[in-house]
Amino acid sequence: MPAQTIDEVILRLEQIISDAITTENRAGYFAALYHKVTCRVKEGIATGEFQDGPRMERLDVVFANRYIAAYDEWTAKNKAGVSLSWQMAFTQLQKRSVLVLQHLLLGMNAHINLDLGIAVVEIAREFNTPLQQLHHDFNSINTILAALSYEVISDLNRISPLLSLLGMHAGNSSLLIQFALTNARDGAWCFAEDLYINGNTIASRDQDIHKLGGSIVTAKGFIRLTVFIIHLFEMKHPAKITRILRDYQKTYIKVH
Repeated sequence: MPAQTIDEVILRLEQIISDAITTENRAGYFAALYHKVTCRVKEGIATGEFQDGPRMERLDVVFANRYIAAYDEWTAKNKAGVSLSWQMAFTQLQKRSVLVLQHLLLGMNAHINLDLGIAVVEIAREFNTPLQQLHHDFNSINTILAALSYEVISDLNRISPLLSLLGMHAGNSSLLIQFALTNARDGAWCFAEDLYINGNTIASRDQDIHKLGGSIVTAKGFIRLTVFIIHLFEMKHPAKITRILRDYQKTYIKVH
């Protein structure tokens, strides 16, 4: 059953993290990041950071359920029920050569660039409110996401001690710049507006985001060499990496 409350979302994410640790599944990386974000949103709702707390919780739940449903369908080997964007992210979980940072970016790419716009439109229709009235809270949740994501990426230096090398060769076309969360946020809102006004454009958007996901793991030239070097010195045990990401977020906020 889909989660109905933000607490149920948090519990479900904790289950995914626990299963990932047990099975050495790299899916735990994004789940740990997402758990951290969801806990922070819960705190923001409790402290009145959003214009409409109950609506914000509902948005968080609808948004999270898209990731959880995709994960459940994928683990049940029902690819037909998974968007192309998430298929790209989940397929890469089997590849040892993909950096932890790339796994996180793949998850954010599918979830922000595709799922977020769909969730916002669903909430606008469910609450019978103009889409623009959600813009403030939309920006607020993305501000939280951006801040916490960069904290986690910074903390990845514990996992990838040479990760900073990526920035040395990264130009305007690098994966770090292409998938900057500010750009993802703006793109997600434009997609939401298009979907709200023009109807079903999800399939074409999914194809575009799938292609973007492919570029995250298709490095060329100096960046390809740099990624290879970073990978040589990166931790190789998924359970240990997931524990680091999970334990780091547990020190940030008390969930219950």
